[in-house]
Amino acid sequence: MAAVPEPGGDDLSRSGAQWYAAEWARAVRRLGFVPLSAAETERLLHLHTVRLAQALLAEPFSPLPAEEVGRALVEEHLTEPRVLDWSVRALGDRFAARVVPGRADGDGTAQRVAALQGALAAGFARALRDRTFAQQERIARSAWQARDDVEQALRDSEARFRAVFVGAATGIGIAGVDGQIIDVNQAFADMLGYSIEELRETNVAALFHPDDAAGMWELYQELIEGKQDRARVEKRYYRKDGSVVWTDLSVSLIRHDDGRPRFTVAMIEDITERHELQQRLRFQALHDPLTGLPNRTLFFETLGRVFDVADVARRVGVCFLDLDGFKAVNDSLGHDLGDRLLVVIAKRLADCVAGRGHLVARMGGDEFVILVDDGAGIDDAVGVAELALAAVSAPVRIGEQQLAVSASVGIVECPVGGTSASELMKAADTTLYWAKAEGRGRWAVYDPERGARDLARSALAAGLPAALDRGEFVVHYQPIVSLVEGSMLAVEALVRWQHPELGLIGPDRFIGLAEETGLIVRLGEWVLRQACRDAEAWRREFPRAQLVVSVNLAARQADDPGIVDTVADALASTGLPADLLQLELTESAVMGTAGEPLRSLHRLAALGVRMAIDDFGTGYSNLAYLRRLPIHCLKLAGPFVEGIRGEDAEAVPDHRDERIVDALVRLAHALELWVTAEAVETGVQAERLRALRCDTGQGRFFGPPAPAAEITARLRGDDDRGATA
Repeated sequence: MAAVPEPGGDDLSRSGAQWYAAEWARAVRRLGFVPLSAAETERLLHLHTVRLAQALLAEPFSPLPAEEVGRALVEEHLTEPRVLDWSVRALGDRFAARVVPGRADGDGTAQRVAALQGALAAGFARALRDRTFAQQERIARSAWQARDDVEQALRDSEARFRAVFVGAATGIGIAGVDGQIIDVNQAFADMLGYSIEELRETNVAALFHPDDAAGMWELYQELIEGKQDRARVEKRYYRKDGSVVWTDLSVSLIRHDDGRPRFTVAMIEDITERHELQQRLRFQALHDPLTGLPNRTLFFETLGRVFDVADVARRVGVCFLDLDGFKAVNDSLGHDLGDRLLVVIAKRLADCVAGRGHLVARMGGDEFVILVDDGAGIDDAVGVAELALAAVSAPVRIGEQQLAVSASVGIVECPVGGTSASELMKAADTTLYWAKAEGRGRWAVYDPERGARDLARSALAAGLPAALDRGEFVVHYQPIVSLVEGSMLAVEALVRWQHPELGLIGPDRFIGLAEETGLIVRLGEWVLRQACRDAEAWRREFPRAQLVVSVNLAARQADDPGIVDTVADALASTGLPADLLQLELTESAVMGTAGEPLRSLHRLAALGVRMAIDDFGTGYSNLAYLRRLPIHCLKLAGPFVEGIRGEDAEAVPDHRDERIVDALVRLAHALELWVTAEAVETGVQAERLRALRCDTGQGRFFGPPAPAAEITARLRGDDDRGATA
């Protein structure tokens, strides 16, 4: 190799070149066998570093020195492919920045470095090729020389293997097919805490962890039988001190020339830290960080395994627990105290339930779930729920606060074959809400029939918006009749749902759903407009009747700031006079009205619309407040009217109801209000109400709710009789 000048030039960093050469030397010794000492290797690579730096700075530029360096690496037996890979990558990644830092990025340095990389790789490859050709030529020239070369190569190979075997950071062990250890390197011995001599007298079976020993012998057996030549597994070994080390084990079978197994070579890497990290990450992924309980992911994994492997007759139960009033704790005492409360509750549940073999998990928020697997029946699940409720209900002291806590539990228990994991949890969630609806600190058991009813109710709620869009709702009208003259003075608009599958559905099945979902505003507006259209049609055809249409106004509609505009638009678009429209509100809604809703009532009354209080007598009326409201009519609640019976009625007449009705009628008349009695079912009731000076009546006795066409027919009959008279 030609002599290389000493480093020089303003752009070349001597310290950078020394650093780069040292890094290069360490990488070369780490990546492959080096037949030189560390100092010799670093000194040699320092010369190559300087040569590459001078080539980079030379003018004109030529990559030829890099090719010579590549050839020199091969000539110096640094032929490990990873050495070439590291050398080329380092030349591009860090060479210019560390060795020639004064050279600007924009002066073609990147292109020169790339050219040097290519030349280095090309020189390395050509040198390997030339060396191979030279060896082949020498072999061809002389058979005896070839034999000597082979023997030398074997010795070199043995030396390289021995260097790798001794100096490798990875543990390497050689064992006979019977498992007796033949030799190990120092890394293997250090990993297991033995000396090399101790391991040479040991059978690998003594090192196996008992949980995977059988599997490892099966692996050896497959290797020996020739079913596979190599295998890779993660397994545990015992150290000399009894501790466990997790390893990544690669085993290869070495055969005789005739194919018979000779010995096995095992390479093991200590992955204990990685395994423990994986275990911690898995624990974190499957456990609640606040309480340490299994989370919903682990719960559903466990529940899924039960359904996957269990016999169809095996019983499974779920207790779904939710703390009562936990939001109030967070809102009043703070989330920090709420979190501490959850930790206490979680520990109590784990202590009283998990100790019995049941899985307790936190589903999120203040919800917990208990899996009762392979129980004897519903009594077992109920017993678990009662234990949980008792544990939760004990007073909790957190700092200076003593809290009284209760919970509600939904219980579902059935054979595995009768349901699925998702259906089981859905039923448990439903049952939890049943328990909450019945009061605090109690449990409820799933009832399939009730669940079916709730499901049907949910289906109705989901179908309401589309039904309104498709025009499936109809309005029926119930007559309101004068108790003095017997003539029909008004009708009440009552909405019905003409369901395509269930037929005609009464309001008791969907009005509550509409209020819960907020659809009541849209639905109420539709009923209002339809009632106004029908009422205007009756007014035009029967102008003498002056029939008033009464429309119920839900509390949410009354609270809507746009209700006055909606009513005004309905009257304007249909042409109905305002005094022929009556809006009914419940007593509780009217008595609680204040602010904008109260102003809306006065603005509606200012339009000329009549206002009525429905179901009067069932709330808590403030009479002074009632006097200031723009009310025209009181509709007496049905229960009072039902108590007024004739002598032929099955039940004994309740004279208290009669006295109450009398007082209410007198009160209304004193306030100059009209009185309508609802739920009039018999002639005796009508006669008694007439005697009490009630103005109008409404109920089955006067006619059930009917389509608009029937009201038209009734008006036409009354009109014909009037014309005849």
